[in-house]
Amino acid sequence: MKAQIGLEPKKAESISEVLSSLLADEFVLYAKTRNAHWNVQGPDFHTVHLYFETLYHELETYIDDVAERIRQIGHYAPATLQEYLELTHLTEQRIEKNDSLSFIKDLLSDHEAIIIFLRENIDKIEEEYDFGTSDFLTTLMEKHEKTAWMLRSHLK
Repeated sequence: MKAQIGLEPKKAESISEVLSSLLADEFVLYAKTRNAHWNVQGPDFHTVHLYFETLYHELETYIDDVAERIRQIGHYAPATLQEYLELTHLTEQRIEKNDSLSFIKDLLSDHEAIIIFLRENIDKIEEEYDFGTSDFLTTLMEKHEKTAWMLRSHLK
């Protein structure tokens, strides 16, 4: 049964494409954060290991929320690694060093890329009169902004 929520099918399709790219970005960032958690080493290992664990738990929630938003507007969420790699704006390249600052710089770059993507698309979604998704994305952007600020603070 199709969602009868006041969104024209073409608008819902367009919005689901934005959300699908976002889902892919969130999933790639999640995998990179898990990598940082598993492979970080150095004198600050324990503290940063726990911090990365906090971050990937947050990302698990974001991933689920984005996928559910796609379903709420009547579309199916992409759910394969192949789809994520085709849809993501991020790169999954592996950094050469396993120190905390290298991981933090890489994760910060990805959070900032997601913030920019969200900022670029919030107005477009509002133009489609999907204020629920717009509000959802604004809240998500604020969460990424807070994480970016915290990561950035490690680099000072």
